[in-house]
Amino acid sequence: MRSGSTPSPLRWHPVTDLSALSPVPPGARDAVLKFFFGPMDCGKSTLALQMNYNHSRQGRRGLVLTKHDRSGGPQVTSRIGLGLEAIEVEDSLDLVALVTAHDSVDYLICDEACFYTVAQIEQLADLVDDHGVDVYAFGLASDFRSVMFPAAQRLFELADEVCRLQVEVLCWCGRPGLLNGRIVGGELVRTGEQVVIGDTDRSPVRYQVLCRRHHRSGLLGEGTA
Repeated sequence: MRSGSTPSPLRWHPVTDLSALSPVPPGARDAVLKFFFGPMDCGKSTLALQMNYNHSRQGRRGLVLTKHDRSGGPQVTSRIGLGLEAIEVEDSLDLVALVTAHDSVDYLICDEACFYTVAQIEQLADLVDDHGVDVYAFGLASDFRSVMFPAAQRLFELADEVCRLQVEVLCWCGRPGLLNGRIVGGELVRTGEQVVIGDTDRSPVRYQVLCRRHHRSGLLGEGTA
């Protein structure tokens, strides 16, 4: 600006009374349905807990839901040691009725959403569209046979955003781990119930993340069988 000239008006309004920790103003945007997916060990539950912390830190009110958590209880737990009490989602639970029974729910954290019923995924969409509740769903895409879970498929079809988690998980061979193999008696199995709760330890029924090649061949790597 030249000396003596009149300053031109600003084309934007400086923010003077908000900070990064200010409460999110109500009605600031449309609600969203987001689905975060990936194989075991990619950090889904860790991210779910972090997102709940971030939203609650901003003064938003939310509910944390889960189903078939590895702990066996109504909580969200991660393999890095984080955990939080949660509402267990039974097949008969009406999620719209659950949320509307509470006072002013802003968001839902839905861990292990791949195990919900398809009707409950529809209810999550209703909560977003009809009640303005943000829904953040986390889960596997496919089962031990590499077949998509019905609830996960419906989330792919309905979600506003679908995000593959970028935390790298490796097969024993060093390739990217994409699929979850069910191991029984030291061997990969391809038949059985779609949902059998297990973890990645040495229990009789456990799961191992594999690349596509070794999921198809059934090779589990030296020392893992």
